[in-house]
Amino acid sequence: MYFIRIICGKIKNMKLAFGNKTLIMGILNVTPDSFYDGGKYNLIDRALRRAEEILSEGADIIDIGGESTRPGSDPVSVHEEMERVIPVIEKLKDFPIPISIDTYKSEVAEEACKLGATIINDISGLQFDSRIAEIAKKYDTYLIIMHIKGTPKNMQKDPHYEDVVSEIIEFLKKQSDYALEKGIPKDKIIIDPGIGFGKTLEHNLTILKNLDEFRKLNFPILIGHSRKSMIGALLGGVAPEERLFGTLGVSAYLISKRVDIIRVHDVKPHFELRKVLESIL
Repeated sequence: MYFIRIICGKIKNMKLAFGNKTLIMGILNVTPDSFYDGGKYNLIDRALRRAEEILSEGADIIDIGGESTRPGSDPVSVHEEMERVIPVIEKLKDFPIPISIDTYKSEVAEEACKLGATIINDISGLQFDSRIAEIAKKYDTYLIIMHIKGTPKNMQKDPHYEDVVSEIIEFLKKQSDYALEKGIPKDKIIIDPGIGFGKTLEHNLTILKNLDEFRKLNFPILIGHSRKSMIGALLGGVAPEERLFGTLGVSAYLISKRVDIIRVHDVKPHFELRKVLESIL
């Protein structure tokens, strides 16, 4: 059996400090089929080993997901998703950085929060299961509201917008208002424009060029761009395994724009990138 090396004692109700630096959210996919790391960490010992690496490499948050939401993917049942993520979160309940549960299912979110998850990362932005907001309120967690057009199964089938930035802002405003109405404190809401979730390359670039528009909503901003097809397209069609340097290029831009959280697969290179950029900026 593999055990996590605890660096400090259990921390309840961890507060995220926004405004000082871009926080690094390390991805832990305990799935067999995620687009980049599917099958690498879907056994509990491997997942725990990777969690320790994410911690030791300098992540501020760990994001644990049990369902691939890559383009064209099919949903998994609540039971299957729980079987993937809950045993891992149970082993990490004394983890010294905040645990985020990457799910749009309220049942999965609730079980994760019972075990100490303090962030719910909902890729559907409360569309697929509005009860997510109730769970976030009940357990006093942070709630990440992401924009998606369609579902993971069909989101990349010719996505169209009249004005991609204004339409996403309108969606995020509506869904954050709903969360506020459900009693979630304003300082616990984070927004994510959803790079690659129902967007073309041009849409993604437009979003990145207009990050200041999203700041007008007055919520912390998360960007998840790591090794996505946008990077591959910009580099001439390279595979996910060859997209690290391109990802770092986007990350450098995001850090320079003072984005609050970046969600990435490769923590150590991003920790070093941030350290260097902080010295300059």
